[in-house]
Amino acid sequence: MSIGDRETANVNVVDGSLPASVCVYCGSSTGSLPQYAEAAQVLGALLARHRIRLVFGGGSVGLMGVLADAVLEGGGQVTGVIPHQLRTAELAHEGISEMIAVDSMHARKQRMVELAEAFIALPGGIGTLDELFETWTWLQLGIHHKPVGVLNVAGYYDQLLLFLERMSVHKFLARDHLDCLVVETEAQRLLTSLGHFRNTIAGREAKAGAAPPP
Repeated sequence: MSIGDRETANVNVVDGSLPASVCVYCGSSTGSLPQYAEAAQVLGALLARHRIRLVFGGGSVGLMGVLADAVLEGGGQVTGVIPHQLRTAELAHEGISEMIAVDSMHARKQRMVELAEAFIALPGGIGTLDELFETWTWLQLGIHHKPVGVLNVAGYYDQLLLFLERMSVHKFLARDHLDCLVVETEAQRLLTSLGHFRNTIAGREAKAGAAPPP
C-alpha cells in the first residue's frame, strides 16, 4: 500500500469530534526548508481556531517556538512540559499559559501523554522520533487508546514511512499496528482524521481520548 493510500485507509469514522488537547512533537530547530516553519504556524493557528489546547515540550526555539507562538497569537491555550535540567538549555517559553517542570525526560513524555487526547509529529530530529515511537508503541500495547499522527511536511517523513512499510512486509510490524499511525500532508485533514480515529488493534475498539486501562 502506498503512502498516499495510507492517508485515508488508516482511519475509521467515530463521530468526527476534534480532540480537546493535542500533544505536538517537533524540532528545536526550524530545519532547512521554510515549509517546516510554515506548517508549524498553520497547525498552531488551527489549534487556536478550534480551541484545542496545545501540549508540547515547552521550548521557545525552533518549530516548538513557532508552533507555540502561533497558538498564542490566535488566542489559544498552551501547556509546556520540560525537565528541570533542560529549562535553560532549551530556552523555555516563558509566555505560554502553563509550564510544568518535571524531573526527567521519561516523566516529560509520561506527563504529555496524560495531558493530551491526541498526538502529532511535525518534522524534527531523534528526540521527536523517540517521542513519536514511544507514544505509538504505547498505543500498540494498549497503554493508551489515543490517536497518533504524522504531519508529513514537504515529504520529510517519506523515507521513514517507506521503511515502516518494509518492517510490515518483513513481519516485524503487524499491518493493523502500521495502519493505526495516522498520516496526512495537510494540517486540517490530520486534525479531522484524528477526530475520526478508532483503535482496532488486536480487536480492541476504544474511542479517541478514552482513559487507558487500569
